[in-house]
Amino acid sequence: MIAVDKMNFEAEVLQAEGLVVVDFWSPKCEPCKALMPEVEKLAEKYGGQAKFCSLDTASNRRLAIGQKVLGLPTIGFYRQGEKVAELSKEFSIEDVEAKLKELL
Repeated sequence: MIAVDKMNFEAEVLQAEGLVVVDFWSPKCEPCKALMPEVEKLAEKYGGQAKFCSLDTASNRRLAIGQKVLGLPTIGFYRQGEKVAELSKEFSIEDVEAKLKELL
């Protein structure tokens, strides 16, 4: 997983080829921290088909707000610089994988 922030978000996510999955999280968000190892497993499983990134919203608040991330945890799915899907707050890792398969 690639750690993104305001310096590299545009290059790594918005200008990337293919599908990009962004895990928006915060150090104070317990559900986010519980989800992260599961998202990392998906990154290993689907790494050849999609790009996986993580964004610490506590350190990049303006960027998160700019991406309309209003609650955590949030998983955003991007293609050609556009957010094509989002899962927020109440979802499981199975929901993330199902959405990923749908978009691939």
